[in-house]
Amino acid sequence: MADRRDIVLIVDDDEAVLTMLYKVIQSNGIDADTVRSGEEALRRIEEKAYDLILLDVNMQGMDGFEVVRSLRGRGIKTPIIIVSGRKEDYDTLYGLDIGADDYITKPFNPITLGAKVKALIRRSRDGLPGASESITAGPFRYDTRTLRFYKDGNEIVLSSKENAMMKLFIDNVNRIFTKDMIYDLIWGSAIVDENAIMVYINRLRQKIEENPTKPQYIQTVRGLGYRFVV
Repeated sequence: MADRRDIVLIVDDDEAVLTMLYKVIQSNGIDADTVRSGEEALRRIEEKAYDLILLDVNMQGMDGFEVVRSLRGRGIKTPIIIVSGRKEDYDTLYGLDIGADDYITKPFNPITLGAKVKALIRRSRDGLPGASESITAGPFRYDTRTLRFYKDGNEIVLSSKENAMMKLFIDNVNRIFTKDMIYDLIWGSAIVDENAIMVYINRLRQKIEENPTKPQYIQTVRGLGYRFVV
């Protein structure tokens, strides 16, 4: 029997946004169902198991925050990413405080959203029976339980940001990430120096490349960003 494809529930009362989100999820090889209200989302979740919920905040009737509180109050632990036009820090913190797992604001980068969805689904499965405890790519292995990184069986010690960046790369072999995407995925809304990514890329190259001046694995894609190749 073939493995079941991941499936996401998308909740938004704006038809245009709903369609766009659906296309983003489908383009990442993930199935999706769509509903247009918080009330319908709760009914659908009672009937079907989802791997992740993409949830708008501003909806008629029950808003996204109420949906999060209701689901977590019922003990439902499905990962939730709030998608909202609100940019206030209070809304972000409140959404996370009541049980959402991540928060992305409109307008958003479709590639960034797709990467967040896949990463969160994978993280949510790390603690489940039968879930893979490591990700391998070429000579590299990342242990998702201990957050340790290895090359040819030898551990490479990474700082927290290096670790997060390496996890992003090994999760997305051959995928190009712009600097803006890396900022969003690794630093979130934090303000960092514009040279920070280059510094961390160079540090990783020093640790994993045979010749850091001619990188084989973490490649610069001129005018676009970086790509991890094995």
